[in-house]
Amino acid sequence: MHDPAPPDTPIRRIGSWTLIASAVAIAAVAFGYVGGWLAPQRLTPTKLVDQFQHNAGTFPGYRRNHAKGVCVAGHFESNGQAQAYSVAQVFAPGQRTPVVGRFAIPGSNPYAPDSSVPIRSMALRFALANGQQWRTGMNSMPVFPVATSQAFYAQLQAKQPDPATGKPDPAKLAAFFAAHPETAAFRAWAKTAQPSASYATTSYWSLNAFVFTDATGQRQPVRWRMVPEAADAGSDANNSGDANYLADDLIGRLARGPLRWQLQITLANPDDQTNDATKTWPQDRRTIDAGTLVLERTTPQASGPCRDINYDPLVLPAGIEASDDPLLPARSAAYADSYLRRTSEEAHLPGTAAPTSTETKR
Repeated sequence: MHDPAPPDTPIRRIGSWTLIASAVAIAAVAFGYVGGWLAPQRLTPTKLVDQFQHNAGTFPGYRRNHAKGVCVAGHFESNGQAQAYSVAQVFAPGQRTPVVGRFAIPGSNPYAPDSSVPIRSMALRFALANGQQWRTGMNSMPVFPVATSQAFYAQLQAKQPDPATGKPDPAKLAAFFAAHPETAAFRAWAKTAQPSASYATTSYWSLNAFVFTDATGQRQPVRWRMVPEAADAGSDANNSGDANYLADDLIGRLARGPLRWQLQITLANPDDQTNDATKTWPQDRRTIDAGTLVLERTTPQASGPCRDINYDPLVLPAGIEASDDPLLPARSAAYADSYLRRTSEEAHLPGTAAPTSTETKR
């Protein structure tokens, strides 16, 4: 026989509700801490994205960074050489994977002239046949200025324009760089970097490290870059005062035929750091050619297929994992915040329908 249930007394009911209330309170406190509401000094995605707006203003319906860009589409042709290191279907021999991408320049101003910054970006979404996706955002520099989201936030704060001059305060920038010697490699690159005349002749680095896993579960830290086949100087529109020469050059090139990049994957040695994007790996590390990215067409981002894609670097297929680089979760969270803001704004712009994307807002 079972023991009879204890009587349902008022004291017992109060105790039960106290336990439930305590659990809810603990969850609320934890959620508040994660959101940053109970820890004002803690960096949150909201603070980070707000700082982009403080620096350049708010342009409703646009990304908070890399706001100016164009959509591209094509496919990736795998040669099978990366399959020994990753079970991702995109690397299967002869696999042809559809790609929707985006070229852009950094900054929050979608009307900035293309020559205003020397950096270009390439973002790609690989739609694998098994329903999985691989999304990656790459930039045209070999190193990132800082290694953590907190340092990146401090950099943005130092670059906030002085209301009196409309330009960053040189003293604040100098103080930031003095406090962050890890920026030295990026600053050395930036001193000689020139705005490229074409998206098509530019190399793009992943900057962050990732981890490939093979069929046996073996893990291999990697970085990658897209290396262009086109090497000519291309258009001289950047010297003619054309603020949009990158898109114009891209349209002209694609009218003559597809553009191609080789996906080169660098394999880390066991002692190589994977958590610091300010440092490159030694040049003698083995690099494999994994296949060819073929871009065939471009469309304006306002109506193109890249418009509603959040190029979250943590959307990864089986066979590719995030490394311990702290910038990766920070990028993912900031991208999600920016995505939610701009799509909400688009839905309320006069004459603009709400986005129909089924994008996962991670």
